[in-house]
Amino acid sequence: MTAPRDGRDITRAAVPSERERGSPVPARVGAPPAVVDRDSDAAALARRAAQVTRGAARAAVLGISDGLVTNVCLILAVSGADASASSVRLAGFASLLAGALSMAAGEWVSVRSQVELYEGVIAELRSLVQRDPELVIAELAGRLEEAGFGRETANVASTELPLDEPRFLRFASTSIFGIDPNQLGSPVTAATTSLLLFATGAFVPLAPWFFGGGLAATAASIAATGLASVAVGAVVSRSSGRSRAAGAARQLAIVVVSAAVTYGVGVLFGVAVG
Repeated sequence: MTAPRDGRDITRAAVPSERERGSPVPARVGAPPAVVDRDSDAAALARRAAQVTRGAARAAVLGISDGLVTNVCLILAVSGADASASSVRLAGFASLLAGALSMAAGEWVSVRSQVELYEGVIAELRSLVQRDPELVIAELAGRLEEAGFGRETANVASTELPLDEPRFLRFASTSIFGIDPNQLGSPVTAATTSLLLFATGAFVPLAPWFFGGGLAATAASIAATGLASVAVGAVVSRSSGRSRAAGAARQLAIVVVSAAVTYGVGVLFGVAVG
């Protein structure tokens, strides 16, 4: 084994510890031993990364957040103008339908365009591998060296995979451009997720108007949207490892400010028309 540049002995690092083998390891004195399931942890991380890469997570967050904000603003603007409950329901449902379809179309076009751009870059890399493989290997070795590998190790590693195998193309594409050919994104998944969650978010402020109208329905719409916004903000922040309270407060603030502005505009227009 080659000694590291700082002279430390790393032979012990080659021997898996109990934690690495998945054996019970005491977390702290007096606590029951914790069992580390490396396979389960790796699978969970892979699933989460795939959701983010394929666009489902982004579409989900944008969809439900936009649905909540867009429809509560429209409903409060219309109700602030002293419109009837039936007019609010019609406007809210039309906004739900139009917004969901628009979001789905936008997500599909966005992710499809991104996939096509990535596919073009990968095709160019594949062609370059056939024309000038030494250049690709040199570039790959340089990237590995930048990542912290020794020059000799980087040179060896860059030539380990045969040039004609898909895994070399995937490794080179991921290392050089940060693009994984197997995780380019799914336009259908992004569009479907966005459509369904926008509609779900948009229905929350609209639901009270199917059971009443006036100030009671307005208050219920605001309350329902506020609670849903807090839940969405907390879930998103928890998934990203941030403070749930801060995420919930941020999402609620966005809804409150947007709703207040549009309700005020509706009141002004209602007074002007009256």
